[in-house]
Amino acid sequence: MKRRGSGILLHITSLPSPYGIGDMGPAAYQFADFLADARQHFWQILPLNPTDPAYGNSPYHSISAFANNVLLISPELMVQDGFLTEEDLKPIPDFPGRRVKYLEVIAYKKRLFSTAFKRFKRKGDGECAHFLAEYAYWLEDFALFIALKAHFKGKVWSDWPEEVRDRHPDALHACREKLRGKIAREKFLQYILLKQWRALKAYCNERDIHIFGDMPIYVDYDSVDVWTEPELVKLDHTKQPSFVAGVPPDYFSKTGQRWGNPVYRWEVLKERRYSWWMQRIAHNLKLFDMVRIDHFRGLIAYWEIPSHEETAINGKWVEAPAEDFFNHVVEQFPDSPIIAEDLGTITPDVREVMNRYGFPGMKVLLFAFGDNLATNPYVPHNHVRNCVVYTGTHDNNTTRGWFEKEATAEDKKRLSKYLGRKVSAKDIHWELIRLAMMSVSDMVIFPMQDILGLGAEDRMNRPSTVEGNWEWRLLPEQLAASVTVSLREMAEIYGRA
Repeated sequence: MKRRGSGILLHITSLPSPYGIGDMGPAAYQFADFLADARQHFWQILPLNPTDPAYGNSPYHSISAFANNVLLISPELMVQDGFLTEEDLKPIPDFPGRRVKYLEVIAYKKRLFSTAFKRFKRKGDGECAHFLAEYAYWLEDFALFIALKAHFKGKVWSDWPEEVRDRHPDALHACREKLRGKIAREKFLQYILLKQWRALKAYCNERDIHIFGDMPIYVDYDSVDVWTEPELVKLDHTKQPSFVAGVPPDYFSKTGQRWGNPVYRWEVLKERRYSWWMQRIAHNLKLFDMVRIDHFRGLIAYWEIPSHEETAINGKWVEAPAEDFFNHVVEQFPDSPIIAEDLGTITPDVREVMNRYGFPGMKVLLFAFGDNLATNPYVPHNHVRNCVVYTGTHDNNTTRGWFEKEATAEDKKRLSKYLGRKVSAKDIHWELIRLAMMSVSDMVIFPMQDILGLGAEDRMNRPSTVEGNWEWRLLPEQLAASVTVSLREMAEIYGRA
């Protein structure tokens, strides 16, 4: 997106809602109005894929690379569309406003969805058949997978009966007949969600707000994607992962990170002209105006760990056919609005690919005030136009939390020297927001927590922990008029309005 502008990172789950979790309903439209009033042009969200309490409700661990998270369906919009009544919504549990309690939300919305589906079966919806045809390439298998997961009491697909695990046509036909009702229900929910999302995105686009989405590089082993196309990832003869993904030991971890996702068989993907990846990118570019690829460096070379290893120490770098892959990408999606997540240790081959194809990278101001201010790539005077500047990301502490709990005395001294004055914890968020706004970078993004000056207790995610993440929520009263005015003034002063 070659324009100078600014925006906010706020995932849909973090929006206000009386139903326990942010959704596509009225608060999403109010947030879009807030962005427009503040002269912000980008709304960045996290992946929309389904989440699971078994994986800590992380949007980066999902059973599908194509489906969306039905917890984001707005009950109020279902009432407007006639699939629910006001009485159906009652009783509404006493959900907390500041955190998402996922298990309680799942139980409540499961009841609403059952009621809505029964009413849909009676009254129908003319648009639904068109949706089912448009998205059949992933929806048929996804709905069957969800129904089978419930039927086999949550077992991993590789533990299903052999004929179902290996997708024998007769067995799948029998399953589709037996589970017809559950399959239809899953299709209905995906239809409702996408219908609500399309309307919200159109509303944003009409107000010159562009949706900035996120795409995880890997899929989970226990996913419909691996079940339907196991040959695309490295599995052994028992269909268990032979190698898994991660990152090597570094400054932050002596044992590296073992993520556990199966790694791709790039030779098979190449033979198929990367058709699965092309479908996936096309799907995301339909959902969003721009797409960030998480762990972008894994498309150039990835850290492959033997699956029996408990840590990432004994992995190795394996090259992917990056040039051939990205040639296909730019051929099918010329001028594709793809942003590369290039944080951490990035080697010259990754920079070469980004430069060759013009993919913007990321600059995070929380990383800017370590050693070597003059040459640090995250310091504003070293920014370039073709990048996205952040105060912090969903994986970082909030700016105030960083200043109060993580920044060293030397970091603070360097920050004060760079600004030419001392700053306090109370003002640090606006200081870094102003630095980002002043940057030559075309695009700057601020987590909503930084706009509000919130502390460490309000961060979205703590990497390498599994509990208490992805729960933070915005309160309606926090979108005060003073916040709108401050943001709008900065956008106007620094040419981002």
